[in-house]
Amino acid sequence: MTRVAVVGAGRIGRHHARLLAAGEVPGLELTVLADPLAPDLDELAAELGVGRTVRDPLELAGDGSVDAVVITAPAKLHPELIEAFAGAGVHIFTEKPLGVDVASATRAVADAQKAPIVFQVGFNRRFSESWVNAKKAVVDGAVGAVHRIHSITRDPGPYAGDPARTAPGTVFNETLIHDFDTICWLNEGSEPVEVYAVADALVVPEAKASGFQDSAVVVIRFDNGAIATAEASFCAMYGYDLRGEVFGSAGMVQMGDPTNTAARLFDATGLHADTHGTDESRYHAAYRAEFQAFADRIAGADVPAPGAMDGLRAQWIAAASIRSAAEGRRVGLDEVK
Repeated sequence: MTRVAVVGAGRIGRHHARLLAAGEVPGLELTVLADPLAPDLDELAAELGVGRTVRDPLELAGDGSVDAVVITAPAKLHPELIEAFAGAGVHIFTEKPLGVDVASATRAVADAQKAPIVFQVGFNRRFSESWVNAKKAVVDGAVGAVHRIHSITRDPGPYAGDPARTAPGTVFNETLIHDFDTICWLNEGSEPVEVYAVADALVVPEAKASGFQDSAVVVIRFDNGAIATAEASFCAMYGYDLRGEVFGSAGMVQMGDPTNTAARLFDATGLHADTHGTDESRYHAAYRAEFQAFADRIAGADVPAPGAMDGLRAQWIAAASIRSAAEGRRVGLDEVK
């Protein structure tokens, strides 16, 4: 059994901790929760039946008490944590992004690649049934040569965040980063070469003067000629909306659905479908599947999963998008690598 620590007890960290503590992933045992600030860390551990809590996550890297770590701390801390745990030979599952910029992400990748460990990035969309089936259709040639890819991420509203506490570039670094990875995965074998991005504060327009951005659209050109677009919003009042499409010379495949069920109610007032939900409720199975892949890889299985270079490639696109939106021009990825 692989002993696992979850580092970071925020919203997604708590979800992952509960998933692991419930025994949903054979091969992984949650043994430690680590967070320097969470006021209820001990209470959470007691609730989940986890026997140990730690305030300084770095002490876990050197004491040999865990075999693997799940990093769900703030993005700015990811490189330091990756370096420490990779150096200690601890298997790493890290939430995206690898860092807050290309330089820190590159350092994280170098550390991960030097270590004899399993290193996996939390791009859970690759493990959602809809996207898995779409990927198979592309690989099998059902859509022919890929011409266009589109990806949508709209977070459920109402928006309850604090623009003053939102790091610059978050819409690219932490929201669209998923779309950037998915697009590259669906166009595997080709490399992104250029982006053009626009972004604005449409959800919270009064925060625009501070540089806050809550809405964005990115165009990505690939070296095989394919053109991709990705869009994001921090507020979709109808719920969590993830969708995508791959269009090619022989056909098209679509993935995702803004509704929670295939059931539709038709009555005198029109069509009705339940669309409310969050990433935790609607993509729990995908989270479980990515952790199962992590467990299987630690056990020696050869299963596909997003790794260090996938994380770095998405970071390149995010960095180029940030520059493009700021400067109002196309930006080549060679400018940010």
